[in-house]
Amino acid sequence: MEVIHHGGKDTVTGSCHELKHETGSIFVDCGLFQGKDSRALAYPFSTKHVCALILTHAHIDHVGRIPWLLAAGFHGSIYCTPATAELVPLLLEDSLKVQNQMDFGQRERILELVGRQIKVVPYYRWERVIFKRRSGSPKLGEEYLYFRLSPAGHILGSAYVEVKQSNGKILLFSGDLGASATPLHRDPIPPKVVDRLFLESTYGDRNHSAPQARQQALEAIIQRSLQNGGVIIIPAFSVGRVQELLFDLEGLFFHKKLTQRLPIVVDSPMASKVTKFYRRYRSLWGREAQNRRLSGRLPLDFKQLTNIRSHQQHMELINRLDSTQEPVVIIAASGMCQGGRVINYLSRFLVEPKTDVVFCGYQAEGTLGRELQSGKSEILVDGKLVKVSARIHSLSGYSAHADQNDLIKFVQGIGQGPKDIQLVHGNIQSKQVLKALLEEKLDGVRIRL
Repeated sequence: MEVIHHGGKDTVTGSCHELKHETGSIFVDCGLFQGKDSRALAYPFSTKHVCALILTHAHIDHVGRIPWLLAAGFHGSIYCTPATAELVPLLLEDSLKVQNQMDFGQRERILELVGRQIKVVPYYRWERVIFKRRSGSPKLGEEYLYFRLSPAGHILGSAYVEVKQSNGKILLFSGDLGASATPLHRDPIPPKVVDRLFLESTYGDRNHSAPQARQQALEAIIQRSLQNGGVIIIPAFSVGRVQELLFDLEGLFFHKKLTQRLPIVVDSPMASKVTKFYRRYRSLWGREAQNRRLSGRLPLDFKQLTNIRSHQQHMELINRLDSTQEPVVIIAASGMCQGGRVINYLSRFLVEPKTDVVFCGYQAEGTLGRELQSGKSEILVDGKLVKVSARIHSLSGYSAHADQNDLIKFVQGIGQGPKDIQLVHGNIQSKQVLKALLEEKLDGVRIRL
């Protein structure tokens, strides 16, 4: 089968991969472009031949273009895991509201269509996709394709996709693989056989710090803030990153590393809703999280935690902090500072030397988050030039993506490994470094950028 990449090949956003069959096509993911990647949202070609869409997970850079696919006439099934099926409408609704300024009625109509076409597929079960119906009894492989979803360890409900062709050959789309040893998610287990692998490479050129190191670094930042006063702002993605942060903060409180009076504020209605889904799907948690729950602890719902619901509460908190500058940890969306409530905090508190801004996820090129990470002394925030006096931190250990070691471990863990590996979902530097390392460790494998 021919594979065409419509996004997410040489960048880390806009993931969309097409498997072309002689009677139709399947999309794996349908993601939104972010940062400097400003391609048009509408597909520049006919999509009438697309028979089905398979989703690896619910992040907006993997699902955000679904409304434009529907607008182009797509009527096929949207296959995903049960948890992804619950998260997709939530993230799409937020994206359409914040980024596309759609009113309630428009959003509701789109989400109703999406809901009709979603078909839930449990992990590990082979599912048949029909390309095109003909009269008579079609031969297997001419009209059908099989795929299977397996846990990817990235966020709640995430999966990698195995596609079985009519000749028995298996293609694997990694989606976004998760970092190893994260407490809330189980490590991905490689399959036994893969013939052709499409492997993400977001962090193919580096390794993350261990979970213990990220907890220590977070504690050190908070302790310094407690001594000096000031606000700690953590721009965080609502799915995955917020929940990992809450898990670590609960651990710091439990072991009395932090004063019990320190307020932890989640100022993101969507993140609060997603956290409820995480609690509901606790059967998918990793071992450490399961052990905490079984011991009677509430790792995602502890007493120091406050959720801000309304915009009025949000503004009241900013005004109060503006006058008191009391120590507080604010976790707010968006993770790349491209919108959402975090903008108001940055606009007001970046000028304060006592403020700490903590990044715990990938910041795409062209985003406000990347500008802050780069060390600029002044930046534009919501159209206003703001002096940056705050201390800026980056904690790599909170990445939900597999690092270089994880990616290599996943490939080497495949029983009968691929003879062809296509690196996707990464910039050219990360892909080149990962390619060189894989070529050192694998014999007779073609690795392409």
